[in-house]
Amino acid sequence: MTPLVLSDETFRQLRDFIYQKSGIFIPDNKKYFIENRLGKKIQEKNLKGYEDYLYVLKFGGDRNELTTLFDLVTTNETFFFREPQQFDVLGGELLARIVAENGKAGRKDIKVWSAASSTGEEPYTIGMILSEKPESSLLRKEIYASDLSESVLASAKAAVYGSYSIRNIPEFYMKKYFTATNANQQYQLSPSVKSMVKFMKVNLIEDKDSKLIRGMDVVFCRNVLIYFDEKAKQKAVSLLYDALRPNGYLFIGTSESLHNITRAFKPAVINKVIVYQKM
Repeated sequence: MTPLVLSDETFRQLRDFIYQKSGIFIPDNKKYFIENRLGKKIQEKNLKGYEDYLYVLKFGGDRNELTTLFDLVTTNETFFFREPQQFDVLGGELLARIVAENGKAGRKDIKVWSAASSTGEEPYTIGMILSEKPESSLLRKEIYASDLSESVLASAKAAVYGSYSIRNIPEFYMKKYFTATNANQQYQLSPSVKSMVKFMKVNLIEDKDSKLIRGMDVVFCRNVLIYFDEKAKQKAVSLLYDALRPNGYLFIGTSESLHNITRAFKPAVINKVIVYQKM
């Protein structure tokens, strides 16, 4: 089979199309990324080349094709208790603050949004942590989880995980919330935690999507902004800001920063962890 060739012009058109639809920016030096991710799909569809695939995306009228594209170009590296210090802060200082503020306001709930939930490890980690905190026992816990990819959302809803995903789970949580399945090294999450999380498809740069989520106490949007250019970062962060209640909190990845993106959040350091609070 003749190798597919991606011309510079078609690469730019594909790159711009992906950016327009998702906010994900693919720089010039990542042309190979598009070739690797899309080449097999083009062959499966018996198309002649990248130009034909671009035409299908733009004019084919099949929304499932756009979903497939998002699945191909997004990276879903995740596991339970990733960057655990942030979860310690959530279940410690932040939970205490939220309980106190909600008590003054007469609220009896806590709302958390995992804004790029991938296959579900992050929101389910949040659910387990909140379940173990006596302070939250009298609160209605609402956890929202969203992603751009429908395939990873389907996987998240199934809540069956392999050894890679569970490798950092403390033994206590593993014994209490997971059951080994008949499949090789597969583990099923308990229904009590599954039922806490509502999954939804959300594009972080689309106003109409993000407007569905409001009044959050905490938003996790970790290791996502690194895939956006400055304009898309500002758009996404603005929508995350709108989703938070006054004085709400935002976690981003430990290697990320809101510096030069927005001044709408006040950074605070809690137990050596940076948390951004809505001004």
